[in-house]
Amino acid sequence: MEAKMDQREQWLAWAVELQSLAQAGLHYGKDPFDLERYERIRSIAAEMVSLQGEIPLDKVKDLFCCETGYQTPKLDTRAAIFQNGKILLVRESSGLWSLPGGWVDVDISVKENVIKEVKEEAGLDVTADTVIAVQDREKHNRPVYAWKVCKVFVLCSVTGGSFTPNIETTESRYFGLEELPPLSEDKNSQEQIEMCFAAYGDQNWKTLMD
Repeated sequence: MEAKMDQREQWLAWAVELQSLAQAGLHYGKDPFDLERYERIRSIAAEMVSLQGEIPLDKVKDLFCCETGYQTPKLDTRAAIFQNGKILLVRESSGLWSLPGGWVDVDISVKENVIKEVKEEAGLDVTADTVIAVQDREKHNRPVYAWKVCKVFVLCSVTGGSFTPNIETTESRYFGLEELPPLSEDKNSQEQIEMCFAAYGDQNWKTLMD
């Protein structure tokens, strides 16, 4: 179910849109006076995010104002791995649990990234078999980020490997749907875990897209 946007998130959405328009203007614009105006619009957008999100302005600018070219969403992959009807989750240093995954590196494909992230976070060798869903993050996860994210959930099969504690995760374990631990909700919600269970149980699953 799509999460309802509150007033604070609406301000953030406006700031994100202003940043996107300003970045496009800086990429395509030619007139030096227009470029100066676009830079100012982007600065205002960063100030809005800083104020609404209570984040230092310098950090916002590092995350928000350093890209060039036409702005597109960032890609995040999440792997759904099952064993005996239970799903694999990894425990982060925060103590919360998530599906293995992360940002897609610029030099590899979505499929390659899924395989890489599972190896890094869960120590397992897997094949990436089926795309469960392609989602607009802000429709499903909180808090809303100051940038758009496209989340790709992929059903995987284990071919080998074993878990080793690492700099990202401290534990790996399989859970039934009725025994899920505290989730890292910004990365995967209860709804998204339920979706993965549904895909696992349906041989004719069709990819969901927002």
